Amino acid sequence: MIAAFVGILHWIHLTTLFENDRHFSHLSTLEREMSFRNEMGLYYSYFKTLIEAPSFLEGLWMIMNDRLTEYPLVINAVKRFHLYPEVVLAYWYRTFTGITNLFGIETKACWNVTRVGFPSEIESCEGLGDPACFYVGAIFILNGVMVGLFFIYATYLSGSQLGGLLTVLCYFFNHGEATRVMWTPPLRESFAYPFLVLQMYILTMSLRISKNYGQYYIALCLANVAFMLPWGFAQFILFTQIASLFPMYVVGYIEPSKFQKIIYMNMVSVILCFILMFGNPVYLSSYYFSSLLMTWVIILKRNKIHRMGLCELNFWLIQGGGWWLGTIILQLVTSEILGVSDHISLTNLIAARILHHTDFDTLMYTCAPESYFMEQATPLRYIKTLLLPVVIVIAYFIFKKTIRDVLCALYTNTYLRKQLLEHGEVKIFSFYSLLVFHTLQLLAFAALAILILRLKLFLTPHMCVMASLICSRRLFGWLFQRFRFESVIFGILAAMSIQGCANLHNQWSIRGEFTNMPQEELLLWIKYNTRPDAVFAGTMQTMASIKLSTQHPIVNHPHYEDADLRARTKIVYSVYSRKSAKEVRDKLLALHVNYYVLEEAWCIWRTKPGCSMLEIWDLEDPSNSANPSLCSTLLRDARPYFTTVFQNTLYRVLKVNQERDYISIF
Repeated sequence: MIAAFVGILHWIHLTTLFENDRHFSHLSTLEREMSFRNEMGLYYSYFKTLIEAPSFLEGLWMIMNDRLTEYPLVINAVKRFHLYPEVVLAYWYRTFTGITNLFGIETKACWNVTRVGFPSEIESCEGLGDPACFYVGAIFILNGVMVGLFFIYATYLSGSQLGGLLTVLCYFFNHGEATRVMWTPPLRESFAYPFLVLQMYILTMSLRISKNYGQYYIALCLANVAFMLPWGFAQFILFTQIASLFPMYVVGYIEPSKFQKIIYMNMVSVILCFILMFGNPVYLSSYYFSSLLMTWVIILKRNKIHRMGLCELNFWLIQGGGWWLGTIILQLVTSEILGVSDHISLTNLIAARILHHTDFDTLMYTCAPESYFMEQATPLRYIKTLLLPVVIVIAYFIFKKTIRDVLCALYTNTYLRKQLLEHGEVKIFSFYSLLVFHTLQLLAFAALAILILRLKLFLTPHMCVMASLICSRRLFGWLFQRFRFESVIFGILAAMSIQGCANLHNQWSIRGEFTNMPQEELLLWIKYNTRPDAVFAGTMQTMASIKLSTQHPIVNHPHYEDADLRARTKIVYSVYSRKSAKEVRDKLLALHVNYYVLEEAWCIWRTKPGCSMLEIWDLEDPSNSANPSLCSTLLRDARPYFTTVFQNTLYRVLKVNQERDYISIF
């Protein structure tokens, strides 16, 4: 009951913040589409294709044989962009509207909205019958259910409903650090992360119970699949999970038979995803799958290693060193064999951070604000809500107990088994294995969040779950014997709420209304003044909007994972370099581009020093560093290789002239 209540509360919270930010209920269909910026627009475009197709199966065939997104290539968009969420939601939408239309039930209300600009009056619709409202509403419901699951998860971990309540309140008090779903609903994390919460809850139950119930492992496998299918990055998170579990197995915190079943279920989930994603090789070439294979090998060879007569410390080091080295080598080998060695992974970005290696591709990632190092203000915000101090205290006591166990195990191989017998029950041992796992996972998430800012979406919620352990009588029973339990917890909550309520008030005070007249003018001009088969190129963000709202073919887009796409984007972005106009024009013609959308702001815009397009190109193409900027040249006069056919305050559309067009000018 409490879980349902907090789930509904979070759904209302998300809906309110989203509406306050952009006044979504009073936007036209075009404005709603424009509000899905960057890759969000790309993902939503496939939902739009599926619901507008003559039938669901025809729409599915269209996105699995997509020629618009990387013209003239034909790609399987479901395989490339992890579009299972859009496929499922489109099927539900078509079913929902089909049933309601059959019974004559009204599912949306429409009205005219007067605004500044042309047209001065637009139609706006609200309700589940509107595609955008249905799509966003489903995402917010899923993330509402997630917070209800947080309550159940934290209650189980801490053994107290107060622990579950504390986790939920911490999540609300640190909401701006915990999620961005209210600002960016269509992103893959919005669909995937709730299933990670479910997966970790199931894994927690599997580690805690003394008997091996098959249904837990089947549920773990299905949760893994649900987490991985919507988001390619999910595999790296599951790799950190295996990296947290493996040392526990080596030391003896997990029974070998139980750990073996967990590994097998993880391997099955990877194979299932590989099949469901039409043989996408990324699944088999990931660090996650390589770590699973190495873990399986070490489990099989563990007894042989043990018979070598090594001391306990050497036994651990051989297993740990072999696991890390084998995982890295196996990942490199499988990537080379499967031909995905050109795939930019999180490890490439982390290496770029640590080793300061920069090139065009890594800078396109690391220059984005969400890929910066964690800002100094983030830990301060954690401190103000007392989330960080509480988690540090909890981690200290867990480490203190763990270090004592590990040191004793170094002297006695069977120490942990003896400890289990002395207490006469498995639950005490299993409880501490849960704490060790969650603490190691916390360290992994913290390291990722420090290196890449946006990954705090894993750290903050996990800190909230860890905070529930302050209510654990097993961990802090000695404290509760001296002080009244409820008084301590409510005192902590009261102190947290001082800054937490201020944070919530700040979120609720955000007011805005989405408008982007220059882009709207651009999209309307393209829609009514160019042929339907005219091919466009430009910045990745704008191309996603053009594909979504005009259905014109584009040659590049924001999903920057594929090597061929990165090469195409590099050619397209050479307009912002110092190359000659003829060289750039010829390369654009080779990509079959008819029109180029030039954005004046990109000629000078930069997020931080070293991140303007000219600075990136000077690093990438030093031979032309003495030449003038091509962008500024085209802004003055695009001829003879280009012709300006549209312009407003932000955009210029340049027609890419063929050689015969160039000759006719003279």
